[in-house]
Amino acid sequence: MTNKVLIVGGVAGGASTAARLRRVNEDIQIIMFERGKHISFANCGLPYYIGGTIEEREALLLQTPEAMKERFNIDVRIENEVISIDRQEKCVEVKDLRTGKIYQETYDKLVLSPGSTPIKPRIPGIDKDNIFSLWNIPDTDAIKSYLENNNVKKVTVIGGGFIGIEMAENMHDLGLEVNLVEMANQVMAPVDYEMAQLIHGHMVQKGINLFLGNGVSSFEEIEGKTHVKLQDNTMLESDIVIVSIGIRPNGELAKKADLETNEKGGIVVDEYLKTSDENIYALGDAIEVIDYVNGNKTMIPLAGPANKQGRIVANNIVGRNDKYKGTQGTSVVKVFDITVASTGNNEKTLIRLGKKYDKDYKIALVQPKSHAGYYPGAIPMTIKLLFDLNGKILGSQIVGYEGVDKRIDVIATLIRMGGTIYDLKELELAYAPPYSSAKDPVNMAGFSAENILNGDMGVVLWNEIDKKDKQKAVIIDVRDKVEYDLGFIEGAENIPVNSLRDKMNELDKNKEILLYCAIGIRGYIAGRILTQKGYKVKNLIGGYNFYKCAVNDYTKMNDSNIDCECCEDNNDSINNNIDDTIIKDEGVNIKLNACGLQCPGPIMQVNNKMKEINEGDILEITATDPGFPIDVKAWCKKTGNSFIKSEKREKEFAVFIRKGNNDRKVNKTSQIASDKSTMVVFNGELDKALASFIIANGAASMGKQVSMFFTFWGLNILRKDQKVKVKKSIIEKMFGFMMPKGTRKLKLSKMNMGGMGSAMMKKVMRDKNVNSLEELINSALDNGVKIVACTMSMDVMGIKKEELIDGVELGGVASYLGDTDDANHNLFI
Repeated sequence: MTNKVLIVGGVAGGASTAARLRRVNEDIQIIMFERGKHISFANCGLPYYIGGTIEEREALLLQTPEAMKERFNIDVRIENEVISIDRQEKCVEVKDLRTGKIYQETYDKLVLSPGSTPIKPRIPGIDKDNIFSLWNIPDTDAIKSYLENNNVKKVTVIGGGFIGIEMAENMHDLGLEVNLVEMANQVMAPVDYEMAQLIHGHMVQKGINLFLGNGVSSFEEIEGKTHVKLQDNTMLESDIVIVSIGIRPNGELAKKADLETNEKGGIVVDEYLKTSDENIYALGDAIEVIDYVNGNKTMIPLAGPANKQGRIVANNIVGRNDKYKGTQGTSVVKVFDITVASTGNNEKTLIRLGKKYDKDYKIALVQPKSHAGYYPGAIPMTIKLLFDLNGKILGSQIVGYEGVDKRIDVIATLIRMGGTIYDLKELELAYAPPYSSAKDPVNMAGFSAENILNGDMGVVLWNEIDKKDKQKAVIIDVRDKVEYDLGFIEGAENIPVNSLRDKMNELDKNKEILLYCAIGIRGYIAGRILTQKGYKVKNLIGGYNFYKCAVNDYTKMNDSNIDCECCEDNNDSINNNIDDTIIKDEGVNIKLNACGLQCPGPIMQVNNKMKEINEGDILEITATDPGFPIDVKAWCKKTGNSFIKSEKREKEFAVFIRKGNNDRKVNKTSQIASDKSTMVVFNGELDKALASFIIANGAASMGKQVSMFFTFWGLNILRKDQKVKVKKSIIEKMFGFMMPKGTRKLKLSKMNMGGMGSAMMKKVMRDKNVNSLEELINSALDNGVKIVACTMSMDVMGIKKEELIDGVELGGVASYLGDTDDANHNLFI
């Protein structure tokens, strides 16, 4: 019979055990020992108190010894440390840290909840008085006091885990310059590298200096300043340093008592949380648990599992035989404006266990909006779902702004119930436009996973597409041209999805077709079109936006090249050194609401709107696409317009741009010149015609106004293929008969070989997926290229307007010279 229970340690595990034990048995004598001054405090809230989000220190104190005694009749002894266990005599030796007195206390059952301790590496100089760890209330008080009593401007946080990231954010909120150093190549170990890249991009854009894959070699004092020396010899001047590189279990007491421990010092327990001694239980950070997903032994220090373990231990002490079935590691953290969450196994864990992608597990990656797109404030999130070949869900990671915690909890619940991707797609979840979509984001993840398992969608991953053999595969960008012009995967050809049916015959069925769009949806649609026509197709899951984030090196990022679009608000760093008086003094002329539109909707709207407004007008655009500010900044650079600023609002992103150059000191002629390109096309040979239109299309895609002036033999490029009935003189008819009629009759300047060279050239172009001359001409016209036929040359050569292709303007030398006056370069071909 159990009459007396001793509990070693408070906080989550020990305090929850004590409270539950009293609720199930009013008569047991319960004594709790805590070597610190606080038995229960909100350790997860400590960074937010330092940063000022939590204003009152008392808010961190969840329970006091007096309150525990009054409500639960528990004898709580703070600043009393259990220093040894006598298992045979069933007693512990306790030291009162205030008096130094050592005494003994017997037990019927003993509960060990000793927690963990921050790792303090043996790095030279680590004992300086401005180098801290954060784990408890005294640590918090020390850091806050140092910040208040010293002129702190620069801080270095070492470690990119939960506490490290939260400290970086809160130090930034205090207005400090923040460096974050992490020895691994990513922050947030529970998520995979490519998902961590979304976090890296967001942190860098907030102004955090990231040093990844780079450990600390020493702390040095140089001219009275602390410098953190990294392994690559980088020196980081720091007024204060926060070390948060991990924790170790406090298993020493158990080990001294000859209880079974693992190689990490964790206490080994059975499914009832009983140690190798039947009268001693253990729980919390210090114990070895079973990974709920893969069944292997591991250590997962989280507050949620510790609280549940406390309830189970109390139940088992009174004979209820309650089992702990394992920990799946569900976690969530705020990183500035975004939320990062994970549950189950990540891909790194699966690989470590010997699992292979595509043979043992598969990946779905979707980027749905947090709620209905037409309701204000719908912002995308990125969901990575891992599942086996039978559809069983193995784990998930989510990064986004809103609704992330809700979705990870749904997936975590399914994992706990042994659910599959088929269950995920069938879940009936609460829907109203402000909260979700009729097809919830987790449903969308389930649909995508089902498509992959059923073979409806072959997929290529972000880290595979660049490694594909270009002789056996072709990359097709199915986004709209305005998106393609802002950036693309090297070697990709642009065929918008809406044009794919008309151009699919140009694709080689013997090659693998690798498709991508912005986020994967249009790529999937294009894939379904081509698959049903016999093509071998794979779609880049996550699309170009995710790919671009995943391949960036954010340790080398600055304001000019940050371009992650999956979850970024692009607020702080983009706005640095921007003069807001531009907007205040001149005012916003026009507003454009692009909220709720999927990419490329917002940028297309901007492109169209700018054609309607006047030079110098300021346009304010609001959108819910996180990548929109980045797109607009790049678009402005390419089109000669001015990016003023962007800002993250509660439910949307706002961007301010001006039509034309931002520097009013630049004269109008020089502004126009930078936007214009002209060329004279005198030659009518196939290869030179191709070069002319390739250059023209390239210039037009960069936002330039392009004028092409066709004279003499170059006019043949513009002739129609078919014969046109027009009235001509005998000389004119002779000229018409001798000259090539249109693009299909043009010869090569070299190696023409009686027309064989031209035919060979056209075949090679088809095989290499190079646009034909006819397509290049149409593309030029679609892009607004001005094609002018010289009227004087037409008269000399007997060519009539009716014989020229549609879209060609007629003009003379004066018209051409007028265009060249405004151009910054002119070509003669």
